[in-house]
Amino acid sequence: MRRLPARRAMAASVADQGVVALTGILVVVVAARQSTAAAFAAFAVVYTVATVLTGLSAAYTGQALVLRRGPDARLHAEARGAALFTLVAATAAGAVLLLAGGLAGGATGDAFAALGLVLPLVLTQDALRYGFSLLGAAHGALAADLCRLAVAVPLLALQPDGAGPARLVLVWGVSALPALALGVVLLARATRGARPAPLAAQLRRDHLGRRFAAEFGVGQAGTQLAVVGLGLFANPLAVGALRGAATLFGPLNVLFNAATGFGPPQLNRLHADENKARAAALAAGALALLAAGWGTVLYLLPDAAGRALLGDTWDAAAALLPATGAQYTVMALGVCGLVTLRVVRPRATLPIQLVFSALLLAGLDGVKNKIEPAEPVDKDLYELAPEEHAGIPQV
Repeated sequence: MRRLPARRAMAASVADQGVVALTGILVVVVAARQSTAAAFAAFAVVYTVATVLTGLSAAYTGQALVLRRGPDARLHAEARGAALFTLVAATAAGAVLLLAGGLAGGATGDAFAALGLVLPLVLTQDALRYGFSLLGAAHGALAADLCRLAVAVPLLALQPDGAGPARLVLVWGVSALPALALGVVLLARATRGARPAPLAAQLRRDHLGRRFAAEFGVGQAGTQLAVVGLGLFANPLAVGALRGAATLFGPLNVLFNAATGFGPPQLNRLHADENKARAAALAAGALALLAAGWGTVLYLLPDAAGRALLGDTWDAAAALLPATGAQYTVMALGVCGLVTLRVVRPRATLPIQLVFSALLLAGLDGVKNKIEPAEPVDKDLYELAPEEHAGIPQV
C-alpha cells in the first residue's frame, strides 16, 4: 500500500472520519428507534463508557503514534507495535468489564459484560486507523471503516424491536470483526517484513501518550464519565437525551476528529510555526461557522422529523440543542488551537484542558433538572441497587 500525496491523504482522512461519524450516528439512531426512552438510556450509559475507552486508547496510543517521525522501517515497526499494544491492553480492560458486569447483574451489568467481550475488537480496529495515518495511507483506514459501516448498521437494524441493551452492545461490537480483519491484512501488506516495536516502548515514562491520555482524562473523559454518573445515580433519561443531542451534531465530529487525529501530520508538513498557526486559525474559523449554522438548522427542525430520527428520545434531546450548538461552536475554536499547540509545543496543552474540563463539568450541573421523565421508567433497565454500584469499573 503506497503513501498518498498530501492532499489526497487529507481527503482520505476526512472521508474516513466521515464514515466513522456516520456509523456512530446510525448506530445511535437505530438503537433509539428500536427502544423506549428508558431502554435507550441504559444502552447510552454503556455506549458512553465505550466512547470513553475508545478515546482514551486513541489519546494514549493513536495520537502519540501520528507524531512519530523517522525512516519508513521505523514507522512500520511503530504502526505494528501500536496495534499489538492496543490488543493486549483492550483484552485486559475487557476482562475487567466482563467480570464487573457479571458480578453486577441486571440489564446494565449484562450490557457492561457484553462490552467487555467485544472491547478488543473495537479498540484494535480503531487503533489501525492511526497506523494508516502515520504511513500516509489513510485509504486503508477508509476501506476498513466502510466495511464496518456496511456490516454494523444492517446487523443492528435486523435486531427485533425491544432488543435489550446487552444484545445491542454485543451486535455493535461483533460488527467490527470484518473491518478488523480487513485492516490487519492491509496494514500487514503496507508494513511487510517489519517487526513490531517492543510493547515496553509504550510504557516508558517519556511516552507522549501518557500526557495525551491525561489531557483526555481531565477533558472529554471527565465530562463523559460525569454523564455516566448522571445515568447511574441521578437521572438516567438525561444520558439518552445528551447522547441523542450529541449524535445530531455527528457531522461536526467528522471534522473535529479529523483535526485532532490527523491534523498534526499535515501541519508538520509546514516548516514555519507561523504558517502552522495561520492554517489552524483559518480552519478554526471555518469550523466555528459550520457549527453555528448546523446548530441553527437543528434548532429549526420540525418535531415530526426529530421523532423520526430519535423516537421517544427526541423530546428530551430537543431541549438541549441550543446549549449543544453553542458548545460545538466554542469547541471548533478550541480543537484547532490545541492541535496547533500539540504540534508546536505538545507539553503545553494539559493546563488548557484542565480549565476546559472544569467549565464543561459545571455546565452539566443543571442537566438532570432540565430533563424530566416523559414516561414511567423501568429502573431495572438502567439502575443498579446501591450495593451493586461497586461493581461498575472505574475507568
